[in-house]
Amino acid sequence: MGKIKIVQFGCGKMAKYLMRYSLEKGGEIVGAFDNNPDIVGKDIGFVIESEDKGIKIQTAEKFEKCLEAEKPDVCIVATRSTVEEISDVYKLCAKHGVNAISTCEEALYPWNSSKELTEELDKLAKENNCTLSGSGYPDMYWGVLVDTVAGSLFDIKKIHGISSYNVEDYGIALAEGHGAGLNQEDFNEKFGQYNDLNYKETLTAIEEGKVIPSYMWNQNGWLCEKLGLTITSQTQKSISVTHTEDLESSTLNMTIKAGDATGTEFVVTTETEEGITIETHNLGYVYAPENYDINRWTFEGEPDTKLVMDNPDTVRLTCSNLVNRIPALIKAEAGYITTDKMPNPRYMVKDMDYYL
Repeated sequence: MGKIKIVQFGCGKMAKYLMRYSLEKGGEIVGAFDNNPDIVGKDIGFVIESEDKGIKIQTAEKFEKCLEAEKPDVCIVATRSTVEEISDVYKLCAKHGVNAISTCEEALYPWNSSKELTEELDKLAKENNCTLSGSGYPDMYWGVLVDTVAGSLFDIKKIHGISSYNVEDYGIALAEGHGAGLNQEDFNEKFGQYNDLNYKETLTAIEEGKVIPSYMWNQNGWLCEKLGLTITSQTQKSISVTHTEDLESSTLNMTIKAGDATGTEFVVTTETEEGITIETHNLGYVYAPENYDINRWTFEGEPDTKLVMDNPDTVRLTCSNLVNRIPALIKAEAGYITTDKMPNPRYMVKDMDYYL
C-alpha cells in the first residue's frame, strides 16, 4: 500500500516524538495541526528539531479539508486528556473513514467513564469502516506488561500498582486536571469531597461530570477486561500531593506555595467476582529536584511477585508505544476498539507499512 499516511493533530510536547518516530519508522506525515500561534505556520521540522520536512503546521479549522484532500490512513491526536475533549476530532476522523489513535489517557478504555459518547463514536466508526482507539505509556506499562506478568503466575489475590509522572512534562491541561497549584480548600472542593462515594455513587458522579475519573479508573477497567475479571465495585479517592517548600511551575507559569497542592495521588480500588482486588495509585504532580518517575507493581498470590521500573522515560515511551500500535490500529475491526482487543505492540524492525 506504500507509506502509511499520517496526520498529526496537536503539535505540542508529545508531538516532538510522535512525529519524529512516525517518520523514522517509515510513515509519511501529510498534515499537522495546532492552534498555538507560536508554531502555526512553522514547518514540522521546527517541532521535531530537524531540517524542514515540507509540511507546515496549520490551524485546526483546516483539519477537515486535509482529511478530504489527503485521505490519510491514520490521525494521531495529542491534545487533551478526556474523550469528550477530543471527540470532535474523532468524529471528523470517523466521518471521513480515517483511523485515529490518541495519547488521551481516558481514550485507552472509555467504556467505564464515557459510555454513551464511546458508543456514539463506535457507531460512527463502524458506519465509515475505520477504527478509533487510545494508546501510550499506560497501554504498555500499566496494561500489557501487567497482563503478561499475571500470565506467569499460578494464583493472584491482589494486584497493586503505583506510578508517578511529572505534570510539567505534559502541558497545562494535564497539570490543571491534577489540581496542581490549588490551595487545600480549593483542592478539597474540586476533588476531595467525593472521596467517600460508593461504586454506584461514583458512577453517577462521573456521569454528571462532578467526578473526573483518574487514568487508573480507565486502566483498572482495561485490566479487568483483559484478564477476564467481572467488576463488582470500583471506587476512587483523590489525595493532594504537597511539598514543604515553594516550587516553580513553568507549565502553570506560577509559584506553588509550600503546602498547596503540587498535584494529586489518585487511588482506585476494584473488587471482582473472581476474588482478585486491583488497587492502583497514579501520582501526577510538579516534581521537586529529588523526585523521579516510578512504575511499580506487586502481585500477591503464588508466588508473590514484584515488578519495578524506576525512572522510566515516560514521555518517549508514551510516544513510541503509540507509534508501534499504528499497524494494529489499521488492521483492527471497525469501531471504537480498545487495545486490550489488539495484539501486543511489537518492535518494528522494518517500515511500519510492512506490518499491514
